[in-house]
Amino acid sequence: MSSGGGSAVFRRYGRRAESWIRRARRSHQLAFVGLLALTLFVSSAAVAMPSFIPTTVLVIPLLLGGLLLRFRGLVALTLITMVLGTYVVSERAAGLPKTGFVITLGVAAWIVLTGAKVRSRLGVQGTRGETMLIELRDTLTAQGELPDLPAGWRAEQAIRSAGGASFSGDFVVSTTRDDVLEVALVDVSGKGIDAGTRALLLSGAFGGLLGVVPVEEFLPAANHYLRRQDWDDDFATVVHVAINLSSGEFEVRTAGHPPAIQFDAWSGRWQTRDADGPLLGLVAAPEFQVNRGQLKLGDALFLYSDGMVETPRRDIGQGTDRLAGHAERLVAHGFKGAARELVAEIGGPGDDSAIVVIHRQMNPADLVTPNCPTTPPPALRRRRSAMLRQLKTYTA
Repeated sequence: MSSGGGSAVFRRYGRRAESWIRRARRSHQLAFVGLLALTLFVSSAAVAMPSFIPTTVLVIPLLLGGLLLRFRGLVALTLITMVLGTYVVSERAAGLPKTGFVITLGVAAWIVLTGAKVRSRLGVQGTRGETMLIELRDTLTAQGELPDLPAGWRAEQAIRSAGGASFSGDFVVSTTRDDVLEVALVDVSGKGIDAGTRALLLSGAFGGLLGVVPVEEFLPAANHYLRRQDWDDDFATVVHVAINLSSGEFEVRTAGHPPAIQFDAWSGRWQTRDADGPLLGLVAAPEFQVNRGQLKLGDALFLYSDGMVETPRRDIGQGTDRLAGHAERLVAHGFKGAARELVAEIGGPGDDSAIVVIHRQMNPADLVTPNCPTTPPPALRRRRSAMLRQLKTYTA
């Protein structure tokens, strides 16, 4: 009974405290009055019971003020706390350290005020600014999710930011319209969190253009939007692909971006899909070439950023060969999990790395699961034997 009653009391006070914090976040006056009362209370308690309450308890209202108050209110609370802290220390017994506590309290106040001033420039207080950044990061991540594809198709994407930051200058936007899958992999100038703000802006704009304008007008429209931003020397590179999911026919266009590469399952060879085009944002009326092809059963198309293939000691051509060589090992697994593995193994640690893998799987009716004892049909056995001979010839 007593333990249950005590738990109920704690829960009741916990709910009241949570309700007060919510109201304090909405009302800055209420938060200031509450924190001022808390400062006066702990100061009085520290003077009345010096053996039980240390003077460092005055730091608590300051920290709470940094989370709940606007900048002006926080300055007022800081000055009051400094005055009360000096008085509390002066009442302590002789021989106890006093100057060190005042300096420590002043440094803590300076740190809290500096953080609050930065947040005030954004127009938010407390942790709301960090919450907004988290929401923006989640938005960018959600926009990079590839749409669900019909049976026989698989698409994967993976992005790793330079330095392990949450924001990246590389992002992916995609959509499906009728039987056409459109994917654009964009690389904004800069890297990591420095390019993250521009990537957030462009991801929303490019995502809105994709699937709305005709395929051949996507890059010109994106270039026009980028030039309107007046970003001086900043630019972006893009590789844009549109795939007909019924026939497998595709079109690739690039804007200053490394070319896509295609894996031909029947020959076992890799083919570069070059499509020259200028960087986005530098030319008023650019022209973008198109490279057309077809994904047959078993074929795959790879879109990647320069962070996957280019380093200070290696040019793009050598990096592309290295990427294709590593992806060759994943053919037997049907490129399942290829995007994450390639980013982890091939991506440069000092640059943003991104890759999209689009694989047209074999006809499910022609596939036999490993647990099925049924013997493959003769046509499929001959096809597999021919593929193995071609792969051996290529690797030799």
